[in-house]
Amino acid sequence: MTGQLDEQAARAVLELVRLATEEDGTGPLSEHVMLHLRYGGDPRARNILLCSGQQLAGYAHLDPTDPVAGPSGELVIHPAYRGRGLGLALARSLVAQAADRPLRLWAHGDRPAAARLAAAAGFERSRSLWQMRRSLQARLGKPQLADGISIRTFAVGADEDAWTDLNRRAFSRHPEQGAWTRADLDLREREPWFDPAGFFLAERAGRIVGFHWTKIHGAGEEPGAGAHEPIGEVYVVGVDPAERGTGLGRALTLVGLRYLRSRGLFQVMLYVDETNTAAIGLYQSLGFTHWDTDVMFARRPDPAGPASPTFT
Repeated sequence: MTGQLDEQAARAVLELVRLATEEDGTGPLSEHVMLHLRYGGDPRARNILLCSGQQLAGYAHLDPTDPVAGPSGELVIHPAYRGRGLGLALARSLVAQAADRPLRLWAHGDRPAAARLAAAAGFERSRSLWQMRRSLQARLGKPQLADGISIRTFAVGADEDAWTDLNRRAFSRHPEQGAWTRADLDLREREPWFDPAGFFLAERAGRIVGFHWTKIHGAGEEPGAGAHEPIGEVYVVGVDPAERGTGLGRALTLVGLRYLRSRGLFQVMLYVDETNTAAIGLYQSLGFTHWDTDVMFARRPDPAGPASPTFT
């Protein structure tokens, strides 16, 4: 177990992620964990490496940064080492590291094997994140902007602080997105997929009041990801609370979808909380349908204290 990984260990984990993605058809780790692997990440995070001889057989990540909800964990097992109890060993190790704090565990894709592992480790399903998709070849409406609203693209080196402030206000009740800092934005600007031409800002009287940040998967090298046909993403859409109800979110979504179509893409995806019925309704009205689900499992700490992990 370590805080930050050295370069060799990080490369080994990224290769493990690549193999698991090819096997499962779904990436096993969330974006912020992949950023941690590539750039070092928060030194308070914990990395658990499980080896069989010289081969990395499993990896788990513990993110301790949420002071309210508690730490969250993710794990992946090498395809050749599955069925040996290693996933349960890593889950128990995450529990031990969380100590007396509530622990949440993410599973990417609503797979029966993940549910069985979570139950064996004492976790219960607590939250679901939908992936929705639509074709970009189907009809797209024209954005209807309210009077006084103009659209421009993000200016690197000038818009970071204003965007971070708006993102915090727009997602004040969101457990992850609303906690982003300037450093989180800076890391994403270093990613090969980052393109300010697909990062749209809405302004009123010179002040940013909304945004639609798009992303394209598969257009360039994405370390740790399997090869696939490029697909667009509605990465994040945010609106100033004072502008809600004006149709700005819908207009910004359409601006981004039209941009992604102009890039020659055929499909677009997005993620939305299963309980966010208003957002789901908006996306369904724009032609999106449910495609897959990421699941969060929660475990309350054992009053008797965490058990020591057993590695096999």
